[in-house]
Amino acid sequence: MNLLYLDCFAGISGDMVLGALLDLGVSEDALRTELAKLKLTGYTISTRRVVKQNIAATKFDVIETHLPSPRLQQTSRGYSEIAGMITGSALTESVKRRALSVFKRIGEAEAKIHGVPLEEIHFHEVGAVDSIVDIVGACVALDALGVDEVQASPPRLGSGFVETAHGKFPVPAPATVELLRGVPVQSSSEPVELVTPTGAALLAEFCTKFGPVPAMTIEKIGYGAGTRDLERTPNVLRAILGTSTTTMTRTSEETDTIAVLETNIDDMNPQLFGDVMERLLAAGALDVFLTPVQMKKNRPGTLLTVLCERPAVDAMAELLLTHTTSFGVRVHEAQRRKLAREVVVVKTKFGDVQVKIGRLGGTMVSRSPEYDSCRQAAARYKVAVKDVYAEAARVAEEML
Repeated sequence: MNLLYLDCFAGISGDMVLGALLDLGVSEDALRTELAKLKLTGYTISTRRVVKQNIAATKFDVIETHLPSPRLQQTSRGYSEIAGMITGSALTESVKRRALSVFKRIGEAEAKIHGVPLEEIHFHEVGAVDSIVDIVGACVALDALGVDEVQASPPRLGSGFVETAHGKFPVPAPATVELLRGVPVQSSSEPVELVTPTGAALLAEFCTKFGPVPAMTIEKIGYGAGTRDLERTPNVLRAILGTSTTTMTRTSEETDTIAVLETNIDDMNPQLFGDVMERLLAAGALDVFLTPVQMKKNRPGTLLTVLCERPAVDAMAELLLTHTTSFGVRVHEAQRRKLAREVVVVKTKFGDVQVKIGRLGGTMVSRSPEYDSCRQAAARYKVAVKDVYAEAARVAEEML
C-alpha cells in the first residue's frame, strides 16, 4: 500500500502541500497541463528552491496577473460558480470528485459560521485564484503520486489574530476550526496563523488517520515551504512517501480513533450504575463497562469506562459529572483495530436468525449469531437459546 504521511509541525497551507508534493517528484509540467483544463485565467505558477532554517524546500507560488481596472477584479466567487468550473472542466473524474468535496467542506463550514445556505456562500480568500489553484493542484498532484492512503500528524495551529475579508479574527480562524472538527490538533507559541482554511480542508479531505509516523518503509521525503519565516520553527511541511510495512491493507472500516473516558467512584449507590450506563448508551456511547478497583484509604470502588466517538466527548463527560458522584473525568484517545462487520440473516429450522460477520482485509474471520435474535427465535419455538445459537452458527458456516 502506497502511504503518504504529512508532518504538520509548522502547520499546513495549500501552497505548502503543493510544494511538498512537487518536492516528492510530481512533474511541474504535468501539473501545469492538468491545471490548464480548469479554464481558469489570470495567473501563472512558479516554483523555486528556498531554505527555511537550514531545511531546503520547494516554494510553490501562484502569481495573479492584474486586470486593467481594480473594479473589474473579482473579489469573491460563489460555491456554485466554482463547482460549475470544476464539473465542466476536462480534469479526471477522480480529481473532480476530490476537489468538489474539498470546496463543499469549505462551503459548509462558511455556511454554518455565517448562518446562510450553502448555495449563497461566496468565498473570499478561498475563492481567489491562488486558493483555487492550490486546492485543484493538490488534488491533481495527489492523484499523480498514486497514493492509497494519507495520514498526518496533528497540526500546530499558531496563535494571535489574522486579517480576513470578514474582519480581524483570532487564530485559528472560525472556518479553520470548523473544518478541523474531529481532527486532533496541537497548540503553538508562534504568533501567526499556521493552518489556513485551505490547508485545513485538504487535511480533512485527504487524511484517514492522525497520529505519529505509521509503520512504513520510507522511499521519498519532500518539503514544501510556507511564505513566512517563523521565529522558532522551520516553516515547512514535510511529506513522507513510502509503503506500509503491514501485510494487510487497513481500510477505514478496520481502524479508527476513539475517545476513552474514565472516572473512579467509591461513594455512589451501586443501584445507580445501571441508570448511568443506560443514559450513556442512549446518548451514543460505543461501550460502557465497570471494573472493580481498590482505591485510596483501602476503599473498594468502581472504575467506570466509556468508549465513544471523539465529537461526543463533551456530552459523555457532562453525563458522567451530572449523573454520578464523580468530581472529575479523565479523557484520552485510543487507536482501534477492528473487524469490518456486517449483519446477515440466515435461514435455520428455527426461522430467520441474524449473524454478525467480521472481515479482516476482506477475508472473513468471524461469524457470531446475534444473541437477541437467537433469544427471540428460541421463544417462538420454545427451545433453548444455546440450541438456536448452535444451529445459526452451523448454517452460517455452511453458507459463508
